[in-house]
Parts: sequence; C-alpha cells; structure tokens
Amino acid sequence: MLAASMDVLLCVCAGLGLAAACGFRVFVPLLVASVAARTGYLHPSSGMEWIGSWPATIAFGTATLLEIAGYYIPWVDHALDTIASPAAVIAGTVAAAGAFGDMHPAVKWSAALIAGGGLAAGVQGTTVVTRALSTATTAGVGNPIVSTVEAVCAVIVSVLAVVVPILAVIVVLVVLAVLLGWIVRRRRQRAVAPA
Repeated sequence: MLAASMDVLLCVCAGLGLAAACGFRVFVPLLVASVAARTGYLHPSSGMEWIGSWPATIAFGTATLLEIAGYYIPWVDHALDTIASPAAVIAGTVAAAGAFGDMHPAVKWSAALIAGGGLAAGVQGTTVVTRALSTATTAGVGNPIVSTVEAVCAVIVSVLAVVVPILAVIVVLVVLAVLLGWIVRRRRQRAVAPA
C-alpha cells in the first residue's frame, strides 16, 4: 500500500515537474519525456505510449531547436510569447497526463488539465511578465539572458522531473518565488523612479 502510494506521488510529481517546465519552454519537456520514455526512465500512462515513438522524438527535437532559436530573434521572441501561453497549457496538460501513470482517464485528464495545465500557465505567465520587464528596463538587450535562463530552467526541471520528481517540484517552487520577487522589485523600482 505504501509502495503504491509512493509510486502515485512520484508519477504526480513527475507530471507536475514536466508541466511546469512547459511554462519555460513548450517543447523541451516533451522532448525530455520522449527520450526518457524511449530509454525506459519514464513509463507513459496508458494511451500515451506514442510519446516515446521515433516520430514524436524527432518532432519534439525539431520543435525544441526552432523554439529555442526563435527566442533569440527580437521580433520572433514577441510572437513566440503570444502563442506560447496557450501552447504551454496544452503541452503542460499532455506532459502531466503522460506521466501521471495509469489511473481512470477522467481523473487523469481532469488532474492533468487543472494541475498540469494550470501550473504551465502560471510559469508561462511569470516568464511573459519577466520578459516584458526586461524589454522595458533594458530596451530588449537583456532578453537573450532571460531566454537563456528560461531554456536552462526548462532543461533542468524536465530532467529532474524524470530522475528526481519530488526535487523537480521543489525547484519549480523556488524558481517561481525568485522570479516573482524579481518582478515585484522591478515594479517597485519603476514606480519610485522619477517620471
């Protein structure tokens, strides 16, 4: 009973970690999940086995490269932010459902949409605000640094979600706290600055 409960907890943490990473970069966590499924580190839930197929791995790899490269091109960066928000929710839902393990489909998909999609949306919203503040305060010069940090966070959280799922959730909470603190400080500085 305890082992089964621990397995469920680890599957949920893996799903939430992958979903949160979708908020940083939409395709990085899906690529990591695909590679992890191919190598046996992740056991996709019933009906989600396709995530470990070669076509999925190739598609996610290509999309990951294009997404990361796009964030270093100024006008593409803004366009990606516009479409990344709804895409992050969808990707977070799919990533969570794929990792949640075998449970009743209604429970799995409801939890994936609410918890996984919601967490991905929250992280994505924070990155959008961070990028907007970076653009406003550095005239866009700081955006490549923000993009790099987001990509690194996506990779680290995705890998942790597969290898040490509980740690992935803790890292996500810490990163969100740091980002929210930075956003609050920047807004206060802008409010105090003379007009």
